[in-house]
Amino acid sequence: MSLDDVAISRAIIENYNEKLLSSLDVDVAMVGAGPANMVAGYYLGKAGIKAVIFESKLAPGGGMWGGGMMFNEIAIQDDALKIIEEIGVGCRPKGDGYYTMDSVEATSTIISRCVKAGTVIFNLIKVVDILFRQRDNQMKVAGLVLNWSPVENLQLHVDPLGIKASCVVDGTGHPAEICQIVTRKMNAKLNTKTGTVIGEMPLWAEEGEQFTVANTGEVFPGLYVSGMAANNAFGGPRMGPIFGGMLLSGKKIAKILTEKLKK
Repeated sequence: MSLDDVAISRAIIENYNEKLLSSLDVDVAMVGAGPANMVAGYYLGKAGIKAVIFESKLAPGGGMWGGGMMFNEIAIQDDALKIIEEIGVGCRPKGDGYYTMDSVEATSTIISRCVKAGTVIFNLIKVVDILFRQRDNQMKVAGLVLNWSPVENLQLHVDPLGIKASCVVDGTGHPAEICQIVTRKMNAKLNTKTGTVIGEMPLWAEEGEQFTVANTGEVFPGLYVSGMAANNAFGGPRMGPIFGGMLLSGKKIAKILTEKLKK
């Protein structure tokens, strides 16, 4: 067959526009396509929740791709095994309740299952701000403000666009960027001991894994934290190249939001 360059361009533009327009008003808007948010996207999609993930980098996946110090293997523990089996990632038992996974297979499979469940992932889009609205006599995070990542990186003076969301999830990892915006721009207090992002402590895998899952949840009206953003916001130890806590955090936040939105 002969190929028409204009037809190819038209197909891409039309489909992207359709995808973006359908994501301007959603149930759940997640920031950062790391493992926690993508697992959350998988379960939210299965539950029929309209969810979208915005990732500032070219490739979704967060820190999973690189494994431990660029050895592209990552570890999980018994607690997260059922999630991995359901998603369809191969893993190898290493004894004492540990399993290893090829980080490339694990990351690519989770991305695929998230999208196929119905959650849209947009890459190369940077969340630069949030929408605040007053609801029931309190200020609430009510959406996101977006721009292209290259625009932000080049510091071009281009205005962003806004979207609405019933719930916003900060899954930006170590920086907890959305939580930082709330405290900096609104002088608002988070549901943490200090009212601010406390920051992560030194590495302690056992404590960090448990802490991350325990602190996954709402941190400010309308704003939730998952994965390392939950760890960083509440001041937990980092855990290195073991990812069970990330997967469990994603499943937990999906359960919390599904129950909230289906009330």
